[in-house]
Amino acid sequence: MNRTGVRTDIRAALTDLLLTPGLALDEAADRHFAPDYRQRTDGSWADRTEFLAHIAHLRTLVAGGSVQVHDELADGDRYADRHTMEVVKTDGSTVRMEVYLFAEFAPDGRFRRIEETTLLLEGSDADRDLGSAR
Repeated sequence: MNRTGVRTDIRAALTDLLLTPGLALDEAADRHFAPDYRQRTDGSWADRTEFLAHIAHLRTLVAGGSVQVHDELADGDRYADRHTMEVVKTDGSTVRMEVYLFAEFAPDGRFRRIEETTLLLEGSDADRDLGSAR
């Protein structure tokens, strides 16, 4: 399990990464993502460094939001969920994405790998790549 003795989940991870002003990006990432973390979003792979560049970019666009988990399953080192991420951007527009996610935990309870597919529910065509924009 991670430093707090608890396995992470997507709501906690996204809240720390994007919705907790003042929490340093490296601290948020270290809470939820193993050093060898990698992610595939809509077919594109990113290593931990590329993933953190993506989150740093999103932090410049996101003013607030919420995460609603609809389905969530964990079995051993495997995790799956379906969630909706709603983001209010700094320009006042709203983006809502439904995400289908499969993941693997590291032995310490942090995410080692996430593979996800996103579905834009609300937002402009330019927001379609928000899940992987850098």
